[in-house]
Amino acid sequence: MIPFNKPYLTGKELEYITAAAQSGKLSGNGMFTQKCHDFFEQRYCFRKCLLTTSCTDALEMAAILCNIKPGDEVIIPSYTFVSTANAFVLRGAKIIFADSRIDHPGVDERKIEELISPRTKVIVAVHYAGVACDMDIIIDIAERHKLLVVEDAAQGIESYYKGRPLGSIGNFGCFSFHETKNIQCGEGGMLIINDERFLKRAEIIWEKGTNRAEFFRGEVNKYGWVDIGSSFLPSEISAAFLCAQLDHLDDIQTRRKHIWQQYSNSFMSLADNGLVKLPFIPDYATNNAHMFYLICRSLEERTTIMDKLREQEIWSVFHYLSLHRGQFYIKSPGYINKTLPRSESYEDTLVRLPLFYELTNEAVSMITGIIIKSLSA
Repeated sequence: MIPFNKPYLTGKELEYITAAAQSGKLSGNGMFTQKCHDFFEQRYCFRKCLLTTSCTDALEMAAILCNIKPGDEVIIPSYTFVSTANAFVLRGAKIIFADSRIDHPGVDERKIEELISPRTKVIVAVHYAGVACDMDIIIDIAERHKLLVVEDAAQGIESYYKGRPLGSIGNFGCFSFHETKNIQCGEGGMLIINDERFLKRAEIIWEKGTNRAEFFRGEVNKYGWVDIGSSFLPSEISAAFLCAQLDHLDDIQTRRKHIWQQYSNSFMSLADNGLVKLPFIPDYATNNAHMFYLICRSLEERTTIMDKLREQEIWSVFHYLSLHRGQFYIKSPGYINKTLPRSESYEDTLVRLPLFYELTNEAVSMITGIIIKSLSA
């Protein structure tokens, strides 16, 4: 059997977890948490990093920091994971859905401005498959309309826009370390704060609404409840696991990129003959090999591919169902009945193929061979 995903272990996870246990501090914001923060702040020059228990939590922190109130509008792509919307819905926001690009499942940046109203407060840029949105367009729109920008870079580790790491461009960036991501700790995430106005409050929200972090740094002689917040910190166990992954980030990325390129090379003839579309990487973006997907010509052809793979115990998957057609949204007071044709098309035609560190070249050849045969018959 070839699974869709298999979490990779570098071999140092248990060693670091043991060290965390022996340190006498297992709750969050300890030695390994700081090591993770230092890694990201030094490697990518992020202004401030805060590890969270998930990317969902990072997005929820961003929504609080954006000071979202009931009735505020937030623009997000429909073709994204539900957490992108939920984080702002929990603060009372009305979600305004944008369609995808014709050449890529990411948001159509040129369709964003027409969605802005006097109630718009935030644009969420989702970097689908780790491929950057055109951030110059989004930042220009945001600055002219005095809006905040949150980068949902859940899939964007080690990916860049015009030389700038994803997560460093908007007011906030949000990452995921879920087991399906390039580097992972089972469940985990991180909030990046790029706007100095929000640095102090972000740490308070992260520490359950207290100034506890300042107290432990000796900056205040006691700490108390000063704001809203929640238990967003991961334990030192999770941070230790993530540290082991970070030590091997370059190696992990090299292998994933090799697998991605093997897929791409194998399917080139199918793409040249118009039988499938391959992932599109704009000139301004880099490829972090988070996923490899094909865009089929129809739902029927995608179903055929997935069935043929499943017959050989190879597990491929489709991806998102458009949020603007979700049951929760349809029943919500802010429901707007509209069609987003590109997002809806990707629902039916996009298929993701297995991609993980230990996937062998022979397995990739088997997968590509089955697909080529099924589409060429």
